[in-house]
Amino acid sequence: MTAFLSYLIHGIAVGCGFALIASGLIIIYRVTRVVNLAQGMFAVLAGLAASSSLDTGVPHGLAELFATIVSAAAGVLTGLVAIGKRGTHPEASLIATLGVGIFGYALEILIWGDQPRSFAGVSGLIEVSDLHLPKQYLVIMAVTLLVFGALEVFFERTYLGKALTACASNPGAARLVGIDVTRMGLVTFGIAGALGGVAGVVLTPLTPVSYDTDMPLFVNGFAAAILAGLKQPSLALAGGVALGVAEAMVAGYAKPSYQSSLALLLAISILVVQAVRRPTLRAAEP
Repeated sequence: MTAFLSYLIHGIAVGCGFALIASGLIIIYRVTRVVNLAQGMFAVLAGLAASSSLDTGVPHGLAELFATIVSAAAGVLTGLVAIGKRGTHPEASLIATLGVGIFGYALEILIWGDQPRSFAGVSGLIEVSDLHLPKQYLVIMAVTLLVFGALEVFFERTYLGKALTACASNPGAARLVGIDVTRMGLVTFGIAGALGGVAGVVLTPLTPVSYDTDMPLFVNGFAAAILAGLKQPSLALAGGVALGVAEAMVAGYAKPSYQSSLALLLAISILVVQAVRRPTLRAAEP
């Protein structure tokens, strides 16, 4: 029972990080219909930037905030490359995000080298039953809940959030009422960059990051987004936590090497099922 609780709490904490990455993917996809292959890079960039800032003496809080701003800026730049030119097809934009991700590899190696980096998070342990767990778990969960709460308020109560929702629902109608859909797409990339940055700064104290960590983070975030149906950012929380717990159980009761394949297998399975169901549903229509 103790081992089960340990795996469960660890999975929830890591799954919260996956959910933050997934929410960024969903926000971009809803408005632009582009799957941002560079989403994992934002988390890695933020983790590396926070580590460097802390090494130079910048206090906690400011270092993480700076790293999140850096990743948000990287998100906007990625958006400019991917959708900055009006009329760019989503498939071309997808390839552009892949190119940005590859460029990010080179830039991260040039600045930080190829060795994993980390930094100390919140020190101390919490006692749950007979378990002694890092307080960083609580930080991840609390930050994730705050972020998702802020996203809910943003999309429901602010003009910009409602404009993004309008672009996601009907881009043509949004243009007719004067909303710049391309500009809104750039906004989604900036938001996704910030969300990836938050994931990076809360996860790096648990798992060191390096230039090649972005792909596992993207795969897990994408699988969580697929579980959420690529529809609502709020659903990504459930998808991310479910995936994180599943991976923790697989690693604990089977082999840790299997958990890296679980997310990819899950995402592919869901996509295959959806691809099979879509023609069937169309054939059933009168």
